[in-house]
Amino acid sequence: MTETDFLTALRALPLHPAARGLRDDTARLLHVPLVVTTDTLVEGVHFLSDDTPQDVAWKLVATNLSDIAGKGAKPDGILLNYPLSDDGWDRAFLAGLAEVLTACGTSLLGGDTVTLPKGAPRVLTVTAFGCDTPAPPRGGAGENDALWVTGTIGDAGAGLAIAQGADGPPELAARYRRPTPRLAEGRVLSRIAHAMMDVSDGLLIDAARMGEASSLAVHLDLAAVPLSAPYRAFAGDDRAARLAAATAGDDYELLFAMPANVVPPVVATRLGRFARGSGLYLHDAGEPLPLPARLGFDH
Repeated sequence: MTETDFLTALRALPLHPAARGLRDDTARLLHVPLVVTTDTLVEGVHFLSDDTPQDVAWKLVATNLSDIAGKGAKPDGILLNYPLSDDGWDRAFLAGLAEVLTACGTSLLGGDTVTLPKGAPRVLTVTAFGCDTPAPPRGGAGENDALWVTGTIGDAGAGLAIAQGADGPPELAARYRRPTPRLAEGRVLSRIAHAMMDVSDGLLIDAARMGEASSLAVHLDLAAVPLSAPYRAFAGDDRAARLAAATAGDDYELLFAMPANVVPPVVATRLGRFARGSGLYLHDAGEPLPLPARLGFDH
């Protein structure tokens, strides 16, 4: 089963109203002012075996807090499920955990420890809680809303290639190893965005998910995808480089929908628009493009 297949099957089970039909990145608990999310990192899938424990701790917490940012919430605390293994690795992980919790202004609530079979890949899980705000859903976009994204796209995908041995700017590898959850931007945007989510699996696949959740079509301009100067130096600025950036994943920027006549009060790039219909439509400065076979990462 793919992740999409599994989620479809889960929707046939009794669902809590706060689950929003399992079509969002967080649950919003209405009887208490909280949004809740959980994410797992698996060694060899979400991080490399030679990534430092400090970087793994940072990424584990930051990816969860990125979902909190996608609802505009303020991080309130995390639960950690941790597999004890090598003493040196564990202690270095704790140092990285202290660093990211301090940097992101949140704290540890508790969690669980387990032991894995010798040689098994590490599996680490965090559940994050955020103080509630308007919490715009993934599926709240309106017909003719504009689609926007914060920051730049593709840096982490290029950073993964560099972490695996390619020659390239170290700041790209840092974007892969230590993403920055856009917490401040999320809090500002949550009050005015109709829909919002973070970009984790790839710009194209996540834009398509927002459109599907909103029961609308998404028209996205590849030429508008914001690329950083280090990315351009590493991968170029042609159509192939932009497609690679838009399908790479691990960006943890915020994707959001707003009325077409409103300019967001944060640094962001307008990518396209929502319209009546369904599906993702890609063009390059007006030239229609076929969708790539792979829109992004899908388990």
